[in-house]
Order: sequence, then C-alpha cells, then structure tokens
Amino acid sequence: MISDNVRADILLQAMPYIKKFSGKVIVVKYGGAAMINEGVRSAVLQDLILMRQVGILPVMVHGGGPEIDRMLKKLGKEERVFVDGLRYTDDETMEIVQMVLSGKVNKDLVAHIARQGGDALGICGGDGGLFKAEKLQKNGKDLGMVGEISSVDPKVVLMALDAGFIPVVSTIALRQDDQRGYYNINADTASAELAGALGAEKLILLTDVPGILKDMADMATLISLVKKEDVPALVTQGIVSGGMIPKVECCVKALDLGVASTHILDGRSPHSILIEIFSDRGMGTMIV
Repeated sequence: MISDNVRADILLQAMPYIKKFSGKVIVVKYGGAAMINEGVRSAVLQDLILMRQVGILPVMVHGGGPEIDRMLKKLGKEERVFVDGLRYTDDETMEIVQMVLSGKVNKDLVAHIARQGGDALGICGGDGGLFKAEKLQKNGKDLGMVGEISSVDPKVVLMALDAGFIPVVSTIALRQDDQRGYYNINADTASAELAGALGAEKLILLTDVPGILKDMADMATLISLVKKEDVPALVTQGIVSGGMIPKVECCVKALDLGVASTHILDGRSPHSILIEIFSDRGMGTMIV
C-alpha cells in the first residue's frame, strides 16, 4: 500500500512537468499490442484523459491493423500482401480499411474515452481536408491505394482542442489526384506530419518494444537518449533495424518539422505515457 508521503512526493514531482507542458500539444500514435490488450488500452486512454484534465492538449492518432485483418478474414479476403513492410491495398480492401478505421476503431476509442469520463471527438483523416495524399510508390513498386501525405490542414483538430475534446484521428486521406475516395496512410507517418503541422511539443510512438535496444535480447541495453544526427550510424550498425527503422524515420521527420522531442515507448507497459511526461526518469527512447 502506498503511504500518504509517497503519494505527496509523486504529485510534487509531477507539478513542474504539468506547468511546463500546460497548453502544449502532445501527439500520441496508438497501435499494435496496446490496442489489443483491454487493460493496456484502458491505461492509455486514462493517461490521455488525465493529461487533458491538467491542461495538456493530447491528440491521438491511431492505426487498426488487427481489426482490419479480422474484418478481411470475416469477409473471406484473407490474403495479406506486404510490399517493403506496407500493406498492398486494392480497391476492395480500401473500402474495408475506410470502414474499420474511421468507423469501428475510431468510434470504439471515442466511446471508451467517454466511459472513463473523458470527452473525445472522432476525426477521419479526410474531415476538413485534414490529410490529402498522392499515390505512394515504394522503391518503384505499386502499393495500390496507399498514399503519401501531400498536405496537412490541422484546423479541424485545433477546433476540437479549443472545444475541450481529445481529438481521435484515423489515418486515411483524401486523394489529391482529383479522384473520388481515400488513400490508406501509414499511421506513424501521419502522426509525424500532424505533430509538425500542430507545432506539437512532443510526438510519442507507442510500440511493442521498450525502445531502441543495443541488444534485442537484453532489456538493460536500452538507449534512453538519441540525437538526430546519430540515427544514420545506428542504422548502419544494425542497432536500428527492421520495423524500428520507419518509426525512427518518423521521429526524425517530426523533428525536422519543428517538434521539440520525440519518444518511442513500450505501449504494453501501463501508464508509460504518464511516466514519460511527469517523472524524472521517463521511459523508452527519446530522440531529439
């Protein structure tokens, strides 16, 4: 049982951080294991609600890969084709992505936040022209209805923040090529672009690992701080590899767009966001 003195110490430690980040935008990219586990999901949403209640302005950007896979299987469209780590999205799959991301997943998250006492507003990446995109060609390879963001207009997100809501953003984008419909957008990339457009103080990526590790088999080798200029060397050395490369690239992109700091946290660890923001020790890897 936590003593009253310990509780007081925790609050006192958090006070300077609450003051520092009050009124600042913090973008949180939410996906992976953190979306699947009910307990972890509840903790993530509680973190966002508390941030909003103490004057910080959280914005959630979410993916939904597991839900999309589940729906594809239910509809008998089980084949998954990936090109350089990105899902090939044909016209039929794009309709399912649009339905699942902007319908089920987005509205489920809004409902979860409401049940825990928060106020959230679901926003589709096409609402108010938030995201517009052109067709993405990855190393000259066709990805179907996968897009690359060409412009970001954050006014609809700013309106939601001004009205007291936690914006919950799904990552599809209006087609810039004058065609009807949407493109599927990588959620990490979308979160970096949105963080830059909002002038966010932080971008936090919730992942399935503790952060950048020198040795993936040894949690004690976590690198807590990385400078942007050191990233190429980490990639060359193989310390940043596989699925971590696009996440680190998104962090670098956000920094180039003016975001003050970026963080890669283990989304499976309950309340990792609060520990990172409101404590001296923090969590995961910070890239500055």
